[in-house]
Amino acid sequence: MAKFTFNMPDIGEGIAEAEIVQWHKQVGDQISEDEEFVDMMTDKATVPMESPVNGKILEIAGGEGDMVSIGSMLVVIEVEGEVPEDVVEEAAPATEAAPASAPAPKDEAVEERIEVENSDASDADDALAADPKPEPLPAPTPAPEPVQHAKVLATPAVRKRAKDLGVDLAQVKPAEDGRVRHGDLDQFLSYNAGYGAAAAPRADEEKKVIGMRRRIAENMAASKRNIPHFSYVEECDVTDLEVLRAQLNSNRGDKPKLTILPLLITAICKTLPDFPMINARYDDEGGVVTRHGAVHLGMAAQTDAGLMVPVIRDAQAKNPWQLANEISRLAEAARSGTAKSEELQGGTLTVTSLGPLGGVATTPVINRPEVAIIGPNRIIERPMYVTGSDGAERIEKRKLMNISISCDHRVVDGWDAASFVQALKKLLETPALILVD
Repeated sequence: MAKFTFNMPDIGEGIAEAEIVQWHKQVGDQISEDEEFVDMMTDKATVPMESPVNGKILEIAGGEGDMVSIGSMLVVIEVEGEVPEDVVEEAAPATEAAPASAPAPKDEAVEERIEVENSDASDADDALAADPKPEPLPAPTPAPEPVQHAKVLATPAVRKRAKDLGVDLAQVKPAEDGRVRHGDLDQFLSYNAGYGAAAAPRADEEKKVIGMRRRIAENMAASKRNIPHFSYVEECDVTDLEVLRAQLNSNRGDKPKLTILPLLITAICKTLPDFPMINARYDDEGGVVTRHGAVHLGMAAQTDAGLMVPVIRDAQAKNPWQLANEISRLAEAARSGTAKSEELQGGTLTVTSLGPLGGVATTPVINRPEVAIIGPNRIIERPMYVTGSDGAERIEKRKLMNISISCDHRVVDGWDAASFVQALKKLLETPALILVD
């Protein structure tokens, strides 16, 4: 038998460590060559690790959420016979640990404190020896007798209802003849809202923040800590846009069904050339703003692992149906965990949509190092005054949607953000312009 140490490989330029997300094998398990045994997460993606040998796992580097440095031990495997030389050569050397037997340096301050404590202990022993019969401790104060409630008169049905509600009948004042009735119980509950009605509290649960959830937490904290956010919200009448969408879907043939999102993205891409400060990235350390010509649009997608932002490359060059296909493909890749590393980075602007849960208005957090994020909200129907062709006003039911935008105030001024949204609103309210080249 021989032992093979699999060290954490170098899995990307500039990456110094990776996080253990999930172990597929544990100590004592058998493992086959090329079998995945752990998922490791870097700043860019989750990477599965495969065993180069057959054998039995003897040791693992740590638990889920622990960080492992590049080149340090990830797993130790017991193999039959000798480990092939090519496998040994490919394995990165483990980081040398300090000898376990090396004596710790002496701390004079600690030694002095120990001597003082020992001296105090000796003084205490001498004091006990001089007074071998310490005075007895005072007797404990007896606990107060429990309050005895008088027997409450009530029917079995009232008693059961009070028990189910968690109500002490002794606290309920009867209206007549000393007997508690349902009406007395109702009156007690009306004056003591919520008394006894809440369910028993559940036990506290601690859940370690690891993997994608930890990465999201770090990114969001860094964004709010480093970026001075401001938000702007405008109401858009999308009644005509919804009519256009229905017409396009009714004649789509084998094209994908359009939601409002591809049309919104098309409108955004048409608006951005006049507002290059919105489609930009800010390098904090270099103090440089890069205004991008192409629109690599991030699309926030909710997954079981947390929020992910796959990127639609060159969104400005795609028509609504091509965008619909790409939105569907990337959303599925994000949900299934098959999105490639290059599909999750390099965005220049992000759109975040909660669909029917979109709310009235949102203040989304910017996806750093981008400088803006756009959030369409829920479409609602409301009566509005509409001016007819004859100049007369009338009330109509219209479909309205708020557009929210959050911007980095170091790069984008409030006037710029408002002007951009107003230009976007004009396209959304005159949807024929969206499809005109």
